[in-house]
Amino acid sequence: MEKEQHPHIVRYRTYVYVLIALLFMTLTSVAVTHIYLGPYTVATALLLATLKSTLVLLIFMHLKFDKKFYSYMVAGVFLLLTSVIIITFLDYLYR
Repeated sequence: MEKEQHPHIVRYRTYVYVLIALLFMTLTSVAVTHIYLGPYTVATALLLATLKSTLVLLIFMHLKFDKKFYSYMVAGVFLLLTSVIIITFLDYLYR
């Protein structure tokens, strides 16, 4: 009673596009550190890091092709991490 697994084929072109996007976002995050944006510097760096980790999770870790339950679990972890970071920044802001 084993379920048949249907393998998914990801083209090399997709991996190259994701690699280029990750390199671009990495260079952008390095460039942002050299520009003074005030309190938005950290927020921009965290946003870029979130986008990069989402790409890695979806493409390289094949979360895009897995069951939706795994996506919901990862989204829950991201929400928990986001709430912890926001609470930490609020604590730092109002000291």
